[in-house]
Amino acid sequence: MIANLFLAFGLVLIVEGLAYALAPSLVERLLEALRALDEGQRRLLGLAAMAVGLVFAWAARHLGA
Repeated sequence: MIANLFLAFGLVLIVEGLAYALAPSLVERLLEALRALDEGQRRLLGLAAMAVGLVFAWAARHLGA
């Protein structure tokens, strides 16, 4: 269980690091776009991201990962 948690955090950090390393100006534009949204829209976006992540984790688990 703890190994899976470390794996998940490691993968998140890899993806986040790639975004900052390969396209820092794109990250800045994304942050500006997020600032333009109101709190409710950002919350909905966060919930949608969590739901997609849950679907990915569920699919990976059922595919044998």
